[in-house]
Amino acid sequence: MTAVPVVSRRTLNRTLLSRQFLTSRTSRPALEVVRHLVAVQSQEPNWPYVGLWTRMDPFTHGDLESLLHERAVVRSTSLRRTQHLVAADDFRWLRPLIQPFIERAARRPLYAEPAAGLDLAELAETGRELLGDRVVPRRMLAGLFAERYPGRDGMMLARNLELQVPLVTSPRIGVWGGWGTRPSIEVALADAWIGEPMETAPSVEAMVLRYLAAFGPAGVMDVQAWSGITRLREVVNRLRPELRVVRDEQGRELFDLPGAPLAEEDAPAPVRFLPAYDNVLLGHADRTRIISDEDRARVMPGRALVLPTFLVDGFVRGIWELRGTTLAVLPFRPLTPGETESVAEEAERLHAFAVPGAPAPDITFS
Repeated sequence: MTAVPVVSRRTLNRTLLSRQFLTSRTSRPALEVVRHLVAVQSQEPNWPYVGLWTRMDPFTHGDLESLLHERAVVRSTSLRRTQHLVAADDFRWLRPLIQPFIERAARRPLYAEPAAGLDLAELAETGRELLGDRVVPRRMLAGLFAERYPGRDGMMLARNLELQVPLVTSPRIGVWGGWGTRPSIEVALADAWIGEPMETAPSVEAMVLRYLAAFGPAGVMDVQAWSGITRLREVVNRLRPELRVVRDEQGRELFDLPGAPLAEEDAPAPVRFLPAYDNVLLGHADRTRIISDEDRARVMPGRALVLPTFLVDGFVRGIWELRGTTLAVLPFRPLTPGETESVAEEAERLHAFAVPGAPAPDITFS
């Protein structure tokens, strides 16, 4: 019987960085990068621009804006019931796979009480009728629901609809803009916006393989943590004959695509700045391949927050934030002079991207 290879934490780290284009920036087109990553976090609409900037060269704000306006990429509720940017053709199969997990939120009192006594399937059909092929401000949709269901909270019915039916937000919400200053949210039916229906029999096996290409090697719990879908053990076992199997230093079984290269553990890892909520930090149940448990508590302090971070030697070493036009770098522990210089150089590049038109980089360390 052939022994299962053991891969070190640093090998997992370097492999993850390589597959995420964080070792060397890629020159692939933005749409191809979004497809490779499967979905790009977009809780705050500016963050995916930073996430692509740190992975691509060249990359401009317009590269992503054009994809949104061309409807090649859509912004919607997706992985883990959070907002992501997804290539439109991928959204057609990904959202149906995630849909049962999204719908479970409708059982929470926040959503269930305003819709008590209503048939949710009927509510979904009503929402489809009200939206049609239009792009409608959410407030307007809420008003239409309130007229159709007198005495009900129209806004909560509109939010309930977003759990039942795939909706997308308009490009006006997704373009680069002021931090925290956005126009009112506009929504449209995803199938009407894309021009194609959602897939009726999407392949969960294909999703697992796509995940492994960008995040592997990984275990079953990792795929579940990334996607929000549970009970994937049987799916991975069906794929087992066509996968490479390795173990980490704790003996946990990890799976990978058979031809996907594993990086050398001593491969150089340049400084990289990551946006808030970046999936490279959220794509595994065991995140020690990129962030220590101690630092994870600082980056994810509660209330579903995931702060923007920076990597030194491939691992999270601190957080950063924009304070007006100042980019503040906050290391968790002292940096060496060489590390400080490298972080400052990359921070200047980020400042030029995040604060376009600034006369000079304004970087602080604290």
